[in-house]
Amino acid sequence: MRKKAGVGLATNARFLYTLEWAWYFIGMDYQDIFSKIMIKFSDSLRSLNLAASLLSLVLIIALLYVLQGVLIPLLFSILLAISLFPITRFFEKFKLNRVTASLFSVLIAIVLIGSLVWFIVHQVIVIGANGNDLQIRFMHILETIQKWVTMRFGIEEGEITKQITGFSNRVISNAGVIISTAFGSVGGILAGVVVVPLFTFFLLYYRDFFREFFFHAFASTSKELVSEVLNKIYYVVQSYLVGLVTVMGIVAILNTVGLLVLGIPYAWFFGILASLLMLLPYIGIAIGSVLPALFALATKDSAWYAVGVVAWFQVVQFLEGNFLTPNIVGGKVSINPLMALIGLLLGGMLFGLAGLILAIPITAVLKVVFDAVPSMKAYGFLIGEPEKYHLKRFSAKIIMKRWKINQAPTNPE
Repeated sequence: MRKKAGVGLATNARFLYTLEWAWYFIGMDYQDIFSKIMIKFSDSLRSLNLAASLLSLVLIIALLYVLQGVLIPLLFSILLAISLFPITRFFEKFKLNRVTASLFSVLIAIVLIGSLVWFIVHQVIVIGANGNDLQIRFMHILETIQKWVTMRFGIEEGEITKQITGFSNRVISNAGVIISTAFGSVGGILAGVVVVPLFTFFLLYYRDFFREFFFHAFASTSKELVSEVLNKIYYVVQSYLVGLVTVMGIVAILNTVGLLVLGIPYAWFFGILASLLMLLPYIGIAIGSVLPALFALATKDSAWYAVGVVAWFQVVQFLEGNFLTPNIVGGKVSINPLMALIGLLLGGMLFGLAGLILAIPITAVLKVVFDAVPSMKAYGFLIGEPEKYHLKRFSAKIIMKRWKINQAPTNPE
């Protein structure tokens, strides 16, 4: 009996030992299966998050496009309010209440902008009074060009006239669509003229109320960080606007001086108009040179005057792009040219001409926000200007060393 009991105990021990190992291996299998399931689930979750992010981006863009009738006046009002805030504070120092100070600031802006618009419209009317003489001169220039093309390429003058007439008719027939696309409907313009001053007044009057709104909206974020971001946005936008107005004033003087030296009539008008087109970054001055060049062709006896106008405007654009803007605006708004161009394209696609004007300040604001959010700092870095070491010959090696990467770069120097 004792022998049988000993055999039974040994058998039970071996069974338990075998069962323990079986459960161990089964447990390992289940762990592996569970880990694989979790990996696949996490991959699917990433794909769903990416799809949701893309869908949200599409919906946001669609919403921006639908609401552009409200957003465009509001964004212009925000820029104008930031520009007028120092004037409002100046009036408040003389113990004027906030309503009066805000109202006076808006009235000053209306007077200045209205005077500029009146000057441009008045000059257009004066130039239009001599429209018949200009038309005769342009027809003479056109005939000269037709004869040159006929002699050079053997194309009949009638065919050239037919093509030019057809092109002119298409431009005239589509002029309404072009103007409507660029500036919006007349009703939209009138609404903007009324709404923008009202928006600007309330933004100045309720400025502390809106600041506290951001504290409520980002209640889980440090109030010091929210206040710092708001102050940075104000500083960046105001610095950009003040710098832009300063550069536009210098460019207007340079343009006018060049046109006066060349003897082009209405030099102040063309010089100021070309400087206002600087609201379209990178291309504004080049576009602004076309009109005075054509006017020089129509009013001067030699085409060299038109060449001189274009050449002088190119010199001014070179000075503006390489010296004026980098030194006056560039140090305060650090956006690299590639991101600025992408912002201009996106702004133009969404909001037309208004989007081109608003693109740079909005991009600058996005950079400030991205820099303040830890998960978005990489995008703020992407929008900003490269450091000096990024542009050196051995920049790849510097970056590898900076990030402590031992692997050599795959692309050769």
